[in-house]
Amino acid sequence: MSETQESMSSWWQSSQLSGSSSAYLDAIYEDYLQDPNSIDSSWRQYFDAIRDNKHEVSHAQVREDFVALSKNPFRFALTTPQGGVVDSGNYPDGGDKVSAVMDLVYMYRSIGHKVSNLDPLKLKRSEETPELELDFHGLNDTNLNEKFNVGVFSDYQALPLKEIIAKLEHVYTGSIGYEFMHLNNMAEKLWFRQRVEKQIPNLSAERKVWLLERLTAAEGLEKYLGMKYVGQKRFSLEGGESMIPALNEMINKAGEIAVEEIGLGMAHRGRLNVLVNIMGKSPENLFKEFEGSQDKKFLSGDVKYHMGFASWHKTSKDEVRLALAFNPSHLETVDPVVEGAVRAKQECFGDDNPHGKVVPILIHGDSAFCGQGVVMETFALSQTRYYGTGGTIHIVINNQVGFTTDKIQDNRSSLYCTDIAKVVEAPILHVNGDDPEAVLRVAGLAMDYRMMFGKDIVIDLVCYRRHGHNEADEPSGTQPLMYSIIKKLPTTRSIYADKLESEGVVSKAQADQMAKAYRDRLQKGEVVADIITGKHDRHSKCVADWRPYVNQKWDQVVDTRIDKAQLLKLAQSLNDLPADLTLQPQVKKAIDDRIKMAAGEIPGNWGFAENLAYATLLAEGYNIRLSGEDSGRGTFSHRHAVLHNYDYSKTELPDYTPLQHINDKAQCHIIDSVLSEYAVLGFDYGYSCSAPKTLTLWEAQFGDFANTAQVVIDQFIAAAEEKWGILSGLVMLLPHGQEGQGAEHSSARLERFLQLCAHDNMQVCVPTTPAQMFHMLRRQMLRPYRKPLIVMSPKSLLRHPMVHSTLDELADGQFYNVIAEVEDIKPQSVSRVILCSGKVYYDLLAERSEKEAKDIAIVRVEQLYPFPQADLDKVLAPYEAVNDIVWVQEEPENQGAWWMIQHELRKVLRKDQNLSYVGRKAAAAPAVGYPSLFHAQQSELVAKALKLDK
Repeated sequence: MSETQESMSSWWQSSQLSGSSSAYLDAIYEDYLQDPNSIDSSWRQYFDAIRDNKHEVSHAQVREDFVALSKNPFRFALTTPQGGVVDSGNYPDGGDKVSAVMDLVYMYRSIGHKVSNLDPLKLKRSEETPELELDFHGLNDTNLNEKFNVGVFSDYQALPLKEIIAKLEHVYTGSIGYEFMHLNNMAEKLWFRQRVEKQIPNLSAERKVWLLERLTAAEGLEKYLGMKYVGQKRFSLEGGESMIPALNEMINKAGEIAVEEIGLGMAHRGRLNVLVNIMGKSPENLFKEFEGSQDKKFLSGDVKYHMGFASWHKTSKDEVRLALAFNPSHLETVDPVVEGAVRAKQECFGDDNPHGKVVPILIHGDSAFCGQGVVMETFALSQTRYYGTGGTIHIVINNQVGFTTDKIQDNRSSLYCTDIAKVVEAPILHVNGDDPEAVLRVAGLAMDYRMMFGKDIVIDLVCYRRHGHNEADEPSGTQPLMYSIIKKLPTTRSIYADKLESEGVVSKAQADQMAKAYRDRLQKGEVVADIITGKHDRHSKCVADWRPYVNQKWDQVVDTRIDKAQLLKLAQSLNDLPADLTLQPQVKKAIDDRIKMAAGEIPGNWGFAENLAYATLLAEGYNIRLSGEDSGRGTFSHRHAVLHNYDYSKTELPDYTPLQHINDKAQCHIIDSVLSEYAVLGFDYGYSCSAPKTLTLWEAQFGDFANTAQVVIDQFIAAAEEKWGILSGLVMLLPHGQEGQGAEHSSARLERFLQLCAHDNMQVCVPTTPAQMFHMLRRQMLRPYRKPLIVMSPKSLLRHPMVHSTLDELADGQFYNVIAEVEDIKPQSVSRVILCSGKVYYDLLAERSEKEAKDIAIVRVEQLYPFPQADLDKVLAPYEAVNDIVWVQEEPENQGAWWMIQHELRKVLRKDQNLSYVGRKAAAAPAVGYPSLFHAQQSELVAKALKLDK
């Protein structure tokens, strides 16, 4: 036995697989699942016994049984479907040669990708794969002519070992590297084996010509732009042109299986190519963007390689709508946004195979895919109930270099940039971008898998970047070796054109004419993609009608009142619970209190009013989607929208959501999300952009947790309308307020949101009563105005004894942008007017009452943006003789609202009125961590505001 054999044998016997026989046994079991009659009767009886057991047999137990059987020295025979018998043979040391060959097959399936021909640059480091060597399995060259029956792989025929190896190399070490053996689902593994191991017919001459035409278009656009707009950034697809026919293949397959829309998300690389050659954007319009023209419908607009587009694509069978999402420079932020938009569109189809109607495709860069955390967060959503989209097809444009990082040990900590996808057991198809026929094959395979199993799948398109990060960049300064190779490398199109010429499919003259014809169409500014012009989106279930919400004003009056009898009926409906629902004692107390609130026995608190707001909207036909890490009960146990059964014996009713029983024709989802802010907020934002009739809310566990989703806030929520003309009615509920809980649990960073406000792009509100919350939420939907609503929502106020609202205030009230003094204080006796927002109002009110400071009026500004100047002016009018106006806030002076709204306050005040600040001193952290210090600071600012510190 060789040294390699000895070392590997030692490892093999110590592993849980217990030798090469286990792989053989695993394969036998797979064959049994596919066709029980295809294996020996003794094995069939064994597997039948396992499957007939009344108790569930774990995968681990089955494997242990395999191990035990693999140690049994008896010989057995393999029966073919034709009834023939092939003896397995024996090693001299008692092992079975057929099991060794089966193990070799298993290894090729598992790690053949490591030696596949994937890299067009031939720079890929060589991976050691002793498991693919004969001596690793106790075989040698003398066995090459021996015949073995290895089941499905050899078509149940006995073949010489050398033919088996040749087929293994052809299937698993060619231009495609398959990773699917890590899947736990046996059906998926069998599906892949059947698809990749069967003989694939060559493409027809017609398909080859089509493929060359698609490559010609991909290359032709880049060359034309590079020649016409020298040095301008375009983030060219050169080196990865095979992605264009891959997308075409997926679109065509989608049309064949009645997919209605494909939602696309991608970063910069190749985006212009996709816009023109896939989406059907007019080249003439693209050229105008290169030449600096402006689109007057957008306030600020955006660079051309951030722009989105929508169109209808022709296929051989049906029409497919394509929607390419707008995307900023934060490369992967678009991923959850697309997923959310796709989910909203899928839900328009109800139970009619929604996941099969709209398919998401995300296109990534290699370094971003493995380097950006939001990719992992998005994967975490993929199979959850309320965020899943029935699987996403991921295409990684693997340039083998990041911005300037190309060394694997610097670029990532795994063999492949796609390894992160294994967290959801996504199959991964690595493919050489310079083999366009192989790329076409994996594109079709990916779409088929997604539609069959409803799971994510990844295509790793191994290619290169012909230029630098952008066309103004000189890449040889950082990658001299790589670019010395690239400069000499023929393009993918020229390689394929030469191949077709050698096959007699297309002559050089025909290929050149194809390129000229495409260039001529570009020069004429013609649309070069196969789209349907004149097709209108309004007739598609996938497309929401946003026309009623365009150019609406924030200050238009809307009636948010509701008939009191209807309100009482809804309150009773929310409290009418199933008899077999047992509530945990504290939850039962909350529900019992709500029954009393509905009866008018006690005032309504925050949770009562909020749930009623949702109920009234549902009754009026609007949908509700509320998500967050603790949204069902609410982080501070105030909402209890989802009631969990406290009696574990009643498993038939694990939980109950009363809101879901208000209106059968309206959807209501109250979701405890995965522990993510970035991806979940991005998802809900995308959802809101496709669902104007759904009140979509995202709740942070604490307001400052939104920090980890800041890119979504900055680039989408705050700026999407100004840059791209996209509307959204998303509501962000951000618990906010100083309560001695430290820096991380005090501030929703109000100042950051106010800093982002301009051109009426969003609303920032700080409601201080349950009635205000009730009418604010109703206003958000009843008003034909869809802008993001940022709510600085309370914590301690949720159960504060002074914070309550009556049924009459819910039924007959409205949302007040500014709330005037509510106590009986005569304006002529007032010497100071305090302006404030949020929880500090109640601290001021309590202290004023205790000290009987009746010369001070307190006014609440409940909407900070758009700033309600007219409302504030009206409320302050009775105090025209008062010169002392004070803004009071809990937040440090450099935070909160003070610096962001004082100019608005001054516009309302007379020139002789003095505006001053009372609050905490400027600080780097939003709050102190010591409760004693917090209380001292709070007492000091309240006393100063009420002039009690003198």
